[in-house]
Amino acid sequence: MPYLRKPSSIFLAVLLCSSMMSGQKPKRVGYSASKFGRYVGYSQPLYSEWVRTSRYLEMSDGVKLAVDIIRPAKGGKAATKPMPAVWNYYRYHRAREQDGNILSMVDRSPPLQTLVKHGYVIVVVDARGTGASYGSNDRGPNSIDQARDLYEITEWIVTQPWSDGNVGMFGHSYSGYMQFRAAAQAPPHLKAIFPSMATFDLYEIIYRGGVFGDKLAQGASRSLSHWDIETAAPPVDEDSGGVMLAEARAEHQRNVDPYIFLKTYTYRDTRVNDLAFWIDNNPRTYAKEVNESGIPVYQWAGWYDFNIRDMFQWSANLSNPQKLTIGPWSHASYDWDDLLAVEQLRWFDYWLKGIDNGIMDEPSINYAAIESGDVSKWYSTDHWPLPNAENVSYFFTTGPSGSIKSVNDGVLSTQEPTSDTGHDTYTVDYSASSDEDDMSVNDAKGLTFTSMPLEDDVTIIGHPVVTLYITSTTNDVDCYAYLEEIDDNGTSTHITNGILRASHRLLMQPSFNNLGIPYHRHFASDAKPLEKNKVVELKFDLLPIARVFKKGSRMRLTLTGADQSYSEQGQLVPPPTVKVYRSQRFASHIDLPIVKI
Repeated sequence: MPYLRKPSSIFLAVLLCSSMMSGQKPKRVGYSASKFGRYVGYSQPLYSEWVRTSRYLEMSDGVKLAVDIIRPAKGGKAATKPMPAVWNYYRYHRAREQDGNILSMVDRSPPLQTLVKHGYVIVVVDARGTGASYGSNDRGPNSIDQARDLYEITEWIVTQPWSDGNVGMFGHSYSGYMQFRAAAQAPPHLKAIFPSMATFDLYEIIYRGGVFGDKLAQGASRSLSHWDIETAAPPVDEDSGGVMLAEARAEHQRNVDPYIFLKTYTYRDTRVNDLAFWIDNNPRTYAKEVNESGIPVYQWAGWYDFNIRDMFQWSANLSNPQKLTIGPWSHASYDWDDLLAVEQLRWFDYWLKGIDNGIMDEPSINYAAIESGDVSKWYSTDHWPLPNAENVSYFFTTGPSGSIKSVNDGVLSTQEPTSDTGHDTYTVDYSASSDEDDMSVNDAKGLTFTSMPLEDDVTIIGHPVVTLYITSTTNDVDCYAYLEEIDDNGTSTHITNGILRASHRLLMQPSFNNLGIPYHRHFASDAKPLEKNKVVELKFDLLPIARVFKKGSRMRLTLTGADQSYSEQGQLVPPPTVKVYRSQRFASHIDLPIVKI
């Protein structure tokens, strides 16, 4: 799928613990210190063990959910002192069996072990319709009954003798955006959340630019079938014989198939069986309620994650106390565990224990600018997009660049076209795929526009935007755009990408802060088929980046009409033939947010 990919290896997080943003020297052992990536002397690890118990918790509608409670311990006995609790509404089994042993989420997560050692109770709940919990997901994810669960579980926690009344939430991906759903319910005792890689707009994840993410949906369908139907979670303590587990798993058979379900809702306003899924259950729909709750939010994001734009959108639309960290990580990468452990502890110490560690006196955003696959440098800011970013237009011009044997081998230049005519003709190649280590293979199947070798480093931080002027032999066509860096050897590295279906090109004013990037509403009434020989404008963003293009390398924008790694839907015979214009009147180009640092 054409999402940003994790590089072969990631720089060590220990690098960020030195000067980074403040330029201050590390303090000697024995002194207290609290800054991004470093936390000493404010909170002590008083425990080295933890014990797990599990049980069923009945919701108000009678559905029983499986709950793990992991408590700090000494000598194998759980501490009796009431403590703050942080919890996760999880859908991939709250606990797992390995070599005859049951491993809790704490056993599998070093950052959670840090919290337990510092006096936090961890609670993990199998979401309804998953794991050992009863119920089903017959109306898709993020439904109203799940929202009710989030409220009731939070308020149940504070009634327990091991709770001191302060509750937080943590979790990744699904468990990330469910925290926003929880905040929207405003449970009185939810004091702070820490969502990682959380979605803001589910429609744009599944139908990016209006194009159905066939491979993504297939992968989700296989994964959820594995966890919900095929694989059993450990039973809870009271169900030693597994009778209740078997009953619960039988109810999971009613879960919807994500592939069939998501493919049904073609447009954002598609309504099936009285459910407008992308509106009723979309995370961004309840941003207003999240703001009204006032619950503090610390978001954890990765430049190589497909949710990266979403987390900036959350940040831009929140008035709550908030923090955002973006590092060189992918959706499933755990190279950031050491840093996550520090920041998660600082966050919950401040909001759940009342420790004045200064975390809210720091800039609200920390981000890593990637200098190569393994090297990054950290910066901080209170504003996004960066106020010192200058949008520089790079226009499509005639070639050859001499850098690639593509359909056209065009040039990317800051000089505007002067000709009244000019276009490149391209017949869609359905074998194109961005799932390549060297994108040159994909580039050869598309239109390319490549810069001359850079005379200096060029730093791009923000949201690139592509503007295309096209015609097509068909009434619709999908447009894929890839921004790449070409090294001295001609190897092309995929940096970021964007997608837009031409019939979804209508630009609208969003009802929320969309960071100044183009917004397409994707309603059925907005669809505008292409007309023969009529030039249309397509304007769409690429996923945001913070990347240093090195001196001597080249920048390349590649255009294709298909990507097998994302979708195999909609293949036409014969395939469309597209003209991309690069004239004075129809000056196709890419705008890059360039920063001097």
